Amino acid sequence: MLTEPLRHHHKHCDDLFVAAEAAAAASNWPQCQVLLGRLGDAIEDHFRTEEAVLFPAFEAATGMAGGPTQMMRSEHARMRELLGQMRSAQTAQEGEAFAGAAETLLVFMQQHNLKEENILYPMCDRSLAAQSEGLAAQLQESLVPGCQTKN
Repeated sequence: MLTEPLRHHHKHCDDLFVAAEAAAAASNWPQCQVLLGRLGDAIEDHFRTEEAVLFPAFEAATGMAGGPTQMMRSEHARMRELLGQMRSAQTAQEGEAFAGAAETLLVFMQQHNLKEENILYPMCDRSLAAQSEGLAAQLQESLVPGCQTKN
């Protein structure tokens, strides 16, 4: 499946999120900063891969430039904002603010990932089947090495 690396990368991001949230809950702010940095990098890798590789290919193949990919880009922007709120709370070592932003981001990410994995990714797999080999290589190259299949 073309989108399999992205599905696995969702899990990797989820694991980093849980670790950062646990560090914040323990008031281990230095560890939280490190983990939040890794989470931010992983999320940006994921969004960049979708926005620069997958979405343009899907839009070109289907002619749907204003549909599901536009919604996903909008949701990416909202998740970036929430991650920024978490960073601000971590810097200020404000546990309640961190927890609030983290809870909102978690719910948003879960809903977003469900839409991608159950609706958009299957549409991409079907509409891009003829290009899947070349696109799969681009997806793999765009994600951080070691995060594409496990973690």
